[in-house]
Amino acid sequence: MKSFRFPLFLLLGLLTFGLSSCDAIGSIFKAGAYTGIIGVVLIVALVLFLISKMRGGRNV
Repeated sequence: MKSFRFPLFLLLGLLTFGLSSCDAIGSIFKAGAYTGIIGVVLIVALVLFLISKMRGGRNV
């Protein structure tokens, strides 16, 4: 019975994070299409910036 609890809690945790992210995206687009587009572009730019910093960037 104890071995069954961990996957259940893991599944519930993943569902919680998944549902909250959908709610966040929904609220961004409720604010307006342009606000949503700007928000998505900024998040993608931030992710790309962080990935480039983790890889070391370019040595020019």
